[in-house]
Amino acid sequence: MSIGIRAALALGAALSFGLTLGCGGRPAARGDAAGGADRAGTGGISATAGMVERDGRPPLPVREVRLATAERARLPRTVEVTGTLAADEQVALGLKVAGRLDRMAVDLGSRVRAGALLARLAPADFTLRVAQAQNALEQARVRLGLAPGAPDTAADLEQTAGVRQADALLLQARTTRDRVAALFAQQLVSRQDLDAAEANLAVAEARRQDGVEEARNRQAIVAERRAELELARQQLADSTLVAPFDGVVRERRAVAGDYVAIGQALVVLVKIDPLRLRLSIPERDARGVAAGQAVALTVEGDPDRHRGRVARISPAISEDNRTLLVEAEVPNRDGSLRPGAFARAEIVVEAATPAVLVPATSVITFAGVDKVIGVEGGRAKEHMVRTGRRAGDRVEILDGIAAGEPVVVEPGNLVSGQPVRAAP
Repeated sequence: MSIGIRAALALGAALSFGLTLGCGGRPAARGDAAGGADRAGTGGISATAGMVERDGRPPLPVREVRLATAERARLPRTVEVTGTLAADEQVALGLKVAGRLDRMAVDLGSRVRAGALLARLAPADFTLRVAQAQNALEQARVRLGLAPGAPDTAADLEQTAGVRQADALLLQARTTRDRVAALFAQQLVSRQDLDAAEANLAVAEARRQDGVEEARNRQAIVAERRAELELARQQLADSTLVAPFDGVVRERRAVAGDYVAIGQALVVLVKIDPLRLRLSIPERDARGVAAGQAVALTVEGDPDRHRGRVARISPAISEDNRTLLVEAEVPNRDGSLRPGAFARAEIVVEAATPAVLVPATSVITFAGVDKVIGVEGGRAKEHMVRTGRRAGDRVEILDGIAAGEPVVVEPGNLVSGQPVRAAP
């Protein structure tokens, strides 16, 4: 190594040693002593530029937080359950007569009013049966002696042709018997002639009774023909299928041209306003449920909350799952709700009960434990809480804090003991 290089290295070492002496141990020692005095004067904590240092711990920053006050309010007490929406009424409709299907007036999803046409059989056979029954009735009325247009009850059985003929024969037989009896008294005729006259009179009386009974029979035949006519007319009416109530077609099971049997289901019709919400209430909550209570529900895919009322309650608790079956009526005028949908419901069992509420963003949940961060002495303090109902953006606190206590809104990673100051 050259003499110049050695000289340069020696000069650098000297300069480094001098700087060490100028900036080293003593000034730093004085700073440490002053720092120690400061820490002793403040109880071992030093705050510099928004930092707090504890003995043996890293400094914690002073956190600016938003505070809210736990408020006392009144909330409805509810029972939360799940259930299924069902049609208020559902029926598989068929015809009371058999025949060839002439027309299907509805299809899947068709909305119909009560009395609207759903399906119709070919009417030819039924109209012919009506005409046949009408003619048979007219024949029976003529034999009973009824004038066209006269009511069936206008028939006078004593004036029918058969009865009048029998009356005439009876009168003749009676007159003959009386004449023969007078002649027999004068001994002008034999006993045999009188017996024959008596016999003829008895026959005439029997014929008269038979005439009356025949008239009554014809009157019954008129009533029978009248019933047959009404039956034929009813079958003609039954060849047309109409809606028994306002509803929507859930299924169509036949097409025009099919031959349908009596009672064969052609259309399944459901009534969707109102709907029935069927709920299974756990036994522990069943005691407070009563008819008329308000029900709020939501369904999948629908952000709206729908309202209803408890309408029917089962008299017994199911032994299989220890639940009580409850039905609520839910208005569905716009048809937005569908039978069969899964629903989450809340039954309001008490209109208003006292509650302590905090913002929902103040509650921290970790490992199944709920807590909120309060403020005490300028520092954050954790409170283990038990939550209850939710009311919009607020949560009920059942235990852990009292009304009037401050809580941190959106605490994030704030830890217990960290210094805090309220945001302006």
